Amino acid sequence: MKSTPLLAAALVAIPLTAALAQNETPAAGITAEQIVGARQSVMFLSGGHLTAMKVAVNAGADVRHLYASAMSLAVWARTLPTMFPANSNVPPTNARAEVWSDRAGFEAAATAYAEAANGLVAASLAGDPAVFLERFNEVRGACATCHAAYKND
Repeated sequence: MKSTPLLAAALVAIPLTAALAQNETPAAGITAEQIVGARQSVMFLSGGHLTAMKVAVNAGADVRHLYASAMSLAVWARTLPTMFPANSNVPPTNARAEVWSDRAGFEAAATAYAEAANGLVAASLAGDPAVFLERFNEVRGACATCHAAYKND
């Protein structure tokens, strides 16, 4: 599987995330619209990884080969809360105001996603397709739970 799009997004998101981790407001020179664009791009790429992994598992691929995609999700999951700093609830965001007004709940949902993604990484290393599929479904469930509470459709 190609990781080039995810790598490109990471190259944008990593310095942006580092800048945002310094405080609650967007760093000088980084607009709220750019933050929204970066997080939407990585969300889209994460969805692509999930789709590609599901297709690969259904086709009988060795799940150990899905490690990089699983690890990409795990890294994103740890980064995700920092991509929603104060003052970044601007168009074209799909985030609900609850991301900021229920920050503890949002961060708990992100933690559940990170834990599920870490389980997916471990399952890819173990090489058991049945366990990988279970962990995959846990990741999808964590995504769906968070999106139901914190994302506008």
